Amino acid sequence: MSDIETLQPGSGRIPARHYLPTEPGTYLWGRLPSEADVAVLKVSPGEEVTIDTVSHEGILEDQGRDPLGFFGSHGVDPANVLSDAIAIARSGVRDTANDGPHVVTGPIVVDGAQPGDLLTMTVVETTPRVGYGVISNRHGRGALSGEFPLGAGNISVFADVATAVDGTLVGRLPLTEGAERSIRFPLAPFLGIMGVATKGERLHSVPPGAHGGNIDINLLQAGASLHLPVRVPGALAYLGDPHFAQGDGEVALTAMEASLRATVRFELTTAAEATERFGELAGPVAETQDFLVPTGMDTDLDEAVRACVRHAIAILGARWGMAEHLAYAYLSAATDFNISQVVDLVTGVHARIRKSDFSGVSR
Repeated sequence: MSDIETLQPGSGRIPARHYLPTEPGTYLWGRLPSEADVAVLKVSPGEEVTIDTVSHEGILEDQGRDPLGFFGSHGVDPANVLSDAIAIARSGVRDTANDGPHVVTGPIVVDGAQPGDLLTMTVVETTPRVGYGVISNRHGRGALSGEFPLGAGNISVFADVATAVDGTLVGRLPLTEGAERSIRFPLAPFLGIMGVATKGERLHSVPPGAHGGNIDINLLQAGASLHLPVRVPGALAYLGDPHFAQGDGEVALTAMEASLRATVRFELTTAAEATERFGELAGPVAETQDFLVPTGMDTDLDEAVRACVRHAIAILGARWGMAEHLAYAYLSAATDFNISQVVDLVTGVHARIRKSDFSGVSR
């Protein structure tokens, strides 16, 4: 098994001044916060929070709702099973018939945030809390629904973490069940859920939307940011669905899901400045050092692509004054459109616009 230090709640290095554990009163299981929810933490713009996020894998009903038993069956020592995961599994706070699977930590009030402002959440740092994860195919979903799972039951594949020769962390899967030979793939941790609260009732945790939520964009690793229009006073931001790795598409239903300690910075941009930078935002926009990443979402993947293209054209016009027909041509020639995921009821597409292509270009 992996020699990664297990980060139980409150143990180990906590980088930010604010620390948010996932414990009774600080999370929802299967729902996203709404305007009526009471904030569990208040921060000023520019402040950072270290959050102990908890993966839903290992705590669900088809896994026995018993993390000690489930992970123990794969050789994990009880000391390396997270105590907060055990407590959540035993909590009974989820309506299994109507709620999603995700553990969502928050909401967090950002002081001064008003509807129309832009909230930016920047992932400063991510640290694995455990040395293992799970990849599942269940619920009759996934890209090959009807073909997989191959048997009658749901499939949860255990994957452990190893250290490569160069010191980087990799995920490890056997070639066949019980085989000693295994394949290795690089870890690239990120949070699948990043969002802001909405008006009305709490939304289901699975489908993403203009509020963000379960967008599953694997570019949102350490150093990347997500920009979201504020929808209710205080923003009421939340995070969850930690991943160790995910390929674009997330075709089986989940990727390598596992708990992370994530440090996130919260910043605000006024509505007027946000419009100059992004136009009228149609949905979440991610940003990395190299790329602007507009998104498109719809239950129909073709429509999600079209929405993403429209979103990208609008951003090119707002930020650099590019004519629509020329922006359309540029996107076709120079921009990759990637499938974020095809498994969350609402499919997602994101575009990678190279910021360097516009070096020296002003509005």
